[in-house]
Order: sequence, then C-alpha cells, then structure tokens
Amino acid sequence: MMNHLIKKVVAIIVTMLIAVSVVGCGNNDQQYTRTDFMMDTVMQVTAYGRNAKKAVDESMNKLREIDNLMSSQKSGSDVQKINDNAGVKYVKVNPETFYVIKTALKYSKISDGYFDITVAPLVNLWGIGTDHAHVPTESQIKDAMKYINYKDVLLDEKNDEVKLSRKGMAIDLGGIAKGFAADEVENIMKENGIKHALINLGGSSVYLYGSKPDGSNWNIGIQNPFGDKGTYFAIVSGKDMLIDTSGNYERYFIQNGKRYHHILNPFTGYPAESGVVSTTIVSSNIKSIDADALSTITFILGVDKGMKLIESMPGVDAIFVTPDYKVYATSGLKGKLKITDSRFKLYENR
Repeated sequence: MMNHLIKKVVAIIVTMLIAVSVVGCGNNDQQYTRTDFMMDTVMQVTAYGRNAKKAVDESMNKLREIDNLMSSQKSGSDVQKINDNAGVKYVKVNPETFYVIKTALKYSKISDGYFDITVAPLVNLWGIGTDHAHVPTESQIKDAMKYINYKDVLLDEKNDEVKLSRKGMAIDLGGIAKGFAADEVENIMKENGIKHALINLGGSSVYLYGSKPDGSNWNIGIQNPFGDKGTYFAIVSGKDMLIDTSGNYERYFIQNGKRYHHILNPFTGYPAESGVVSTTIVSSNIKSIDADALSTITFILGVDKGMKLIESMPGVDAIFVTPDYKVYATSGLKGKLKITDSRFKLYENR
C-alpha cells in the first residue's frame, strides 16, 4: 500500500509541475508556495504579494480542515458519521459539509442522476485507486446498485442535518469536494488582498486567481489523456478562470487487457463508457464546486449530450477528447484553446 501511495504522489507532483505549465510568471520576489498531500492527492497553492505567506498558510490549513470533514476514509469525518448512521438517524454536520451535499444533490437533479454521491457502495466495491482494485461479479454490482439513489439523501436545512434513508447506503464527496476547497482558497486570497495566485488541487482542479504578476494571462496545459503524467496536448490562456478535468487516466487498473477507470456510471454499475477519454470545464462565470461536478457529468454524458448541457450554461465551456484524438470545444473557447500536439485535431462544433 505504501509503495502504491508513493508512486501516486510522485506521479501527481510531475503532473503539477509539467501539465499545469505556468509559463514565466516574473515579478515573483514575493512568491510563496506550499505543497501537501490531502484529499487523496497532492495540493499546491502559490500566491504573490505582501501577504502571500499568510494567505497560503491559511489556505493549507483550510484544505486540511475540509479533508477532515468530507473524507469518507477519515475517522470522525462528517461523511463517515453519515454513512455509519445510514437508515438509522439524521446526523448534524458542519454547515460547509451540508452545503457541499446540497450542491451535489442539485447536480444530481440537473444530470438526471448521472452525478450521484450515493455511488459510494460501487466505489468501494471496485476499489479503483487502491491496491485491491478488481472487476466485481455481476451479482455484486447489482447488489451495490440497490443502494444508489440520490433521492434517498434526506436534508434538514434548519439544523444542517443529513440522513441516508436506508441501511447499506453511503455517500462519497470525491467528485465535488475539491471544487468547494478551491472556492474556499479563493475566498482566503481575497481576504488577504492577494491579486495573483495559482490554486492547483491535484492537477485536475486548477483556479487561476487574477492574472500573472506581470499582468499577462496564465497559460495552462491540459493533460494529454494518452500520454504520461505531465504531458499536455493543448494550452488554455486566461485569468480569473477555473479549469477542472475528469479523465479515464486519473485512476484506473487494467485487467485482461481492458482499462477500468474510476468514473462510474450509476446506471450501469461499471466505469462510464460514453466515447470520451477526458472532459475539461473552463469558466470565469461559475464556482469551482460547480465545475468539479460538471466535469464528471460531462464525462459520463459524452460529447453530444455534454456539449448540449454546457452550451445551455452562460459563461461555461468544455473540452471533450475522444479515443481517436479528436477534440471538441464549446463555442466560448474559440481563440482561447491552442492545440500543441499535432496528433490532436480541434473541432469547434459537433
């Protein structure tokens, strides 16, 4: 298990150093950066300015606090308490945990259940990303799916209490908690008067706060889903912008020559197969918590349904990559997305 963890940390650090390719920031005399392992990934926060160290230290403390509240693996976390009391009673949780769960249920409704935090029994069954990852039997999958239904998550908004209606149910906030964490770091930057910062939560959730210190755009590489960790196929330029990616390369295992990734379709019980290998949400108009949920939803929906959903959301864009190296981008990314790997071909409409 330790070797598995070390390999994962090294791979993520490489991704953060290369795939999130921040080109020449300049004016970084007052730059401060911290890196830590939380939420099952490596998180890195960089700020520029007089209060950079204070802002970054506060941010890392906040990230640790969120991890302790929302991890399904940490003893005493809100999520573990909810799961332990499934079918028994309401559990009072931190208002932040309640907000994340409520937001997750909103996106469950928007996506007609394709995004569902009650998928935890399936997540635990497959074990993808752990040393015991395996393909379950059909009967095991069907049994786990009996406990998946976001409508069975009951909320008491007056008291910040949550209950899972049936024993055997469990929730997992892994598909949305990092987005909330990025929003909280953004708030800390504002409170400390920071004008320029890079919030990188595992390489898949990146927030470009303000511009680079010299006033120019940040240039962020989008992970090549077919390449090694840290390789990228395109660059997005911008400021005050969030980028959130879901892909079949993030956590997976191979059995009998077939790749099984961690993004599960709650209606089939298997890893989603929608004809895409990665989806990336790009926006200056929504919160990171929204982008985190949307990147998962669009991955499960695929290009046609995913693009239709994103095009209906003002100020939100998406990038879809298919197995044949085709890249589909929504209309708002015209002129902002630059393909850097000639094997990929960009289509700005379907």
